[in-house]
This record gives sequence, C-alpha cells and structure tokens, in this order.
Amino acid sequence: MASERVTLTVADSDGEREVALSSPNKLVWPDAGITKAELAEYIQLVSGPFLTSNGNRPVSLERFRDGVGSSDSRAEGFFSKNPPKGTPDFVDAVTVTYNSGRQHPQIVLNRTSAIVWAVQMNTIVFHPWASLATDADNPVELRIDLDPQPGTDFADAVTAAHALREVLKEAGLEAFAKTSGNRGLHVFAPIEPTHEFLDVRHAVIAAGRELERRMPEQVTMNWWKEERGERIFVDFNQANRDRTMAGAYSPRALPGATVSTPVQWEELDGLDPMAFTVRSIPQRLADLGDPWADKQASPGRIDTLLEWWERDKENGLGELSFPPEFPKMPGEPPRVQPSKKVAGNWDADGNAVED
Repeated sequence: MASERVTLTVADSDGEREVALSSPNKLVWPDAGITKAELAEYIQLVSGPFLTSNGNRPVSLERFRDGVGSSDSRAEGFFSKNPPKGTPDFVDAVTVTYNSGRQHPQIVLNRTSAIVWAVQMNTIVFHPWASLATDADNPVELRIDLDPQPGTDFADAVTAAHALREVLKEAGLEAFAKTSGNRGLHVFAPIEPTHEFLDVRHAVIAAGRELERRMPEQVTMNWWKEERGERIFVDFNQANRDRTMAGAYSPRALPGATVSTPVQWEELDGLDPMAFTVRSIPQRLADLGDPWADKQASPGRIDTLLEWWERDKENGLGELSFPPEFPKMPGEPPRVQPSKKVAGNWDADGNAVED
C-alpha cells in the first residue's frame, strides 16, 4: 500500500516551490504527539532566523526514519552529509575537505524549500559547520559547548557561561548564548574568517583553560570522563573540522521535541530549556524576535586567544586529545584512559612504543 503523500507550497525568497511530503501524519515525537507535517510547518515558520544562522554552510543532517521513539524506547538515527541520489536542484552543495584529507560534496541549505526537503528526508537535527560554504576551511565563529556532567545541571552551565562571557570579552570577543536543546549551553563568538580550524580549536582551548583557572571546582577541560568529576566540561573538540552541534532553531531528537534556542544573556538565570520546543518557538520569535539576528554583524579576531595559547604552551600546557576518529595529531597526548595508561608504553610525543 502506498504511503500517504501531500504537496506543500513553500515560499522561497525567489518564488514558490512545491515540495512533496510523504507520511505527513507519521508521529515524529510520539510522546508530544508531533507529526512530520507539524515539523514541516515549524520549519517554514522559523526559516528566516534558521537560515540566518545555518544557511550558506556545509550541514550534516541527522535523520530518523521512524521518528525519535518514545521516552521508553528511543530510536536510532543516522547522519547524511553528502547529497543523496535524487536531491532536487534547489538544494545546494559545496565540496569540503574532511580530517582525513578526503574531499566530498556536502549539503548546503539556502532556502526554505531546501529545509522542508530535509524534513521530507526525515531530518530532525541540523548540524551546520562553523564555516561558510564560500570559505569552508576558515570558521566564522568560535564555538564552546558547556556540557554538564553527572551531578551538575543546566543552572551550573549558566554560571559557567556568564564567566566565559567575561573571559571572551577580555579577549576582545562578543559572546552569544543558546540552549543545546538538552541540559547544556552553547556559547558562540563571531570571528573573522582569518584562521583555519586547528587555530580556532587552540583559541577555544585557551579560553577554556582560562575559565578553568577561574572556576577550578566548577569547570573542567579534562577529555577523559573519569577525570571530570561533578563539573561542567568545556568540550573543546566541538571546534574541530567536521565536528558539529545542533544549529540554532534546530529541533533535537528528544522525546519533548526541544529546540536549540538562541537566548539573551539576561534570560539565562532561572531559564527552563525544556520549555523551548517545536510548538513554543514560533510564538517566542513572534513576541521577542531573534536574539541572534545581528550576531555576525561585528566579528572579532582570535589573536589574543592565540597569544594565550602560546603563553600556556610555554608554561607546559600543550595539545589536548582529539576525537578517536581523527588521525594522530602532533603533540597530542596518548589516546588511552589515564587509569589504564602504562607510562613505559608511550613515548614523549604520545605515540605507542612498539614491543
């Protein structure tokens, strides 16, 4: 039996387009009763601010063929980076270089119809790069993920975010905040696209280390979970090439249909991030507008943070661990849990010693 299908008329800046939507009544979020058709409507309602933050960028689509599942039985998703066969011509693409050195086209969403097409492809979470499609190798924003560890919560992330804002201000950068759509906070700072990803990663590490020095009992830069304790983890590896986080106004694959939402700094204290959902965000935008509308208007530079990075290197604080899928990087410490490390099995550069 053929699945139900409707045709949506989508308003783009250059005219209207028709986009097919199959299974419109399929429950994407069963616990919240939100269907695929309602998700497509949400995307159209928020497409303006969504494209302001996520358009003209390489983007990875996190897709769920059967929705997110319920709170009792979560579904598994998968990522799409390359345009699949049959991608319509109103969905753009750009060739990017991955960490392995391999190059491949990656999806770029530049119009509302393209986002609706992504929903038709069962996309729930949109993961944009920190760089633009026009210059994919040089980020236009510094991103810092404040990740609560067991024993901490969103309020602890808020405390860290306020302090991080001051650190970035001292480095000459203006910080912007958004909820992750879960328990954490994302802090972004717009920057001029003058440095490639590794430099920007080092700038994030420098900012994180400065924050950790000021809040050692509340914040940690430790990559290994066994060393983090009950502190907020500054996830510096989200600054790497091809490492992404949920974009502004992207839904999350969580039972409550929460949304990663830009906020004003004055809102953070006492904020309930679970109140930002696919159903509540359109009205929030109508009432308050987009806090990130002018985020990229006055980008800063990471020169001061890179000076801090060099200062810390001179004081013995060098490179930190990279994600496991990355090639071994110069100066990287051993890729083994500290509790399992046998000193004699590793050389000074963090490479395993052959028997």
